[in-house]
Amino acid sequence: MSESAEPILSDDVAQALAEGRAVVALESTIFSTLGLPAPANADALELCKQAVLDQRATPAVAAILDGRPHVGLSSGEEKRVLQGTRKVAERDLSVAQAQGWDVGVTTVSATVALAHAAGISVFATGGIGGVHRGSELSGDISADLDAIANHPVITVCAGAKAFLDLPRTLEYLETVGVPVLGWQHDWFPAFYTRSSGLPIPHRVDDERVVCDVLRFRARPATGVLLTVPIPVDDEIPESRINAVLTAALDSSARAGVTGPAVTPYVLERIEKETDGQSVPANLALARNNAAIAARVAVALASHAV
Repeated sequence: MSESAEPILSDDVAQALAEGRAVVALESTIFSTLGLPAPANADALELCKQAVLDQRATPAVAAILDGRPHVGLSSGEEKRVLQGTRKVAERDLSVAQAQGWDVGVTTVSATVALAHAAGISVFATGGIGGVHRGSELSGDISADLDAIANHPVITVCAGAKAFLDLPRTLEYLETVGVPVLGWQHDWFPAFYTRSSGLPIPHRVDDERVVCDVLRFRARPATGVLLTVPIPVDDEIPESRINAVLTAALDSSARAGVTGPAVTPYVLERIEKETDGQSVPANLALARNNAAIAARVAVALASHAV
């Protein structure tokens, strides 16, 4: 990112970084209505921020505001994000700035890039994008994967979105050299469910080990993916969610929905088909991820002392 495009840091984020204290980047798409319906999106924002603060770390929400990238927002800026309707992936960052977008909510790929530019090494999200089903025909692979592979940031998530091709997503991450870790768990999570049935490449039980994986990785520019299963009490049974996912994907195919539009379309259908059960599950996993990310960020900051 060029010097003129360096992100604007909020005062608390700038001070925490200057003092070497723990900071956790947060994407803003999940806090907009593109991620969760109102008022759940506002609930998610407060829950995730508080989860980070409870671990004595500083939350830093990323977004584009008035054509400039921001990392860390004021309360007024957060209100604008809650109403945001334009997604910004990493490839869109330059366009959003050149065209002076009023509000752009950042996806995983954009947030990882902005976190790196700001000097933040830990980022929390809900679930990452990945290789889409049918990608052998469509070529649809989320930019999230390349962003994680090309920025030295620890991304903490509940696995990839459950409607993706999870085996191919793991294969892609292996190809691009991203260490994939399971937080106190042996299976790759599937967002709403704790296990996809796919073994995790490496289990870790301590946040300091996660920090060492970042320190010792073979490719200095590559990030680390730390997957955290949804809390047991908030999991949606696999039998129920699988049926809902199949119906949602069939519906999106019939409607001709492709590319970035698939995720919000499918998530909306899942919410309706689960009678809203997917929303509290989403809130629970996002909060849990933010808490674990903060623990890792605190350990990383103490490593640097």
